[in-house]
Amino acid sequence: MLVAMTPKKLEMSVGQLAQRAGIAPSAVRFYEEKGLIFSHRTSGNQRRFHRAMLRRVAFIRASQAAGIPLSVIADVLAELGDHESPPKSMWEKASKRWISDINNRIALLENMRDLIGSCVGCGCLSLGACHLLNPGDELNSLGPGPRRLMGGAS
Repeated sequence: MLVAMTPKKLEMSVGQLAQRAGIAPSAVRFYEEKGLIFSHRTSGNQRRFHRAMLRRVAFIRASQAAGIPLSVIADVLAELGDHESPPKSMWEKASKRWISDINNRIALLENMRDLIGSCVGCGCLSLGACHLLNPGDELNSLGPGPRRLMGGAS
């Protein structure tokens, strides 16, 4: 036998959402301010969040744990209505989009790990030649910016 949930059970306060999601109430308000989650106001001007916001917060936290910026997470969540929670298919679709970005960051970190041992102790920390400070800068052999603009190193 299915028991229908009353509207009050479908809604929770800032504190209840924070507790159930394992985050601070200030994080709930921050996510709402950024348009990632939504609430409505009661007659007593208190925020009430639909249960669907629990799943949104879980989606946000998992995305952030993967290093995804909030602006990118917001773009994905914008595809949903205000009271919709992200389905599993949305996470799969989003994670496929983010794989190349994550792989690029891994490659950058691995490169930094490999270079840091040779850089520390050399003492140069030259902005023009240090591959640790300027990873992938093909122009660093030409020297600082003004020399590049003047047609090469001098």
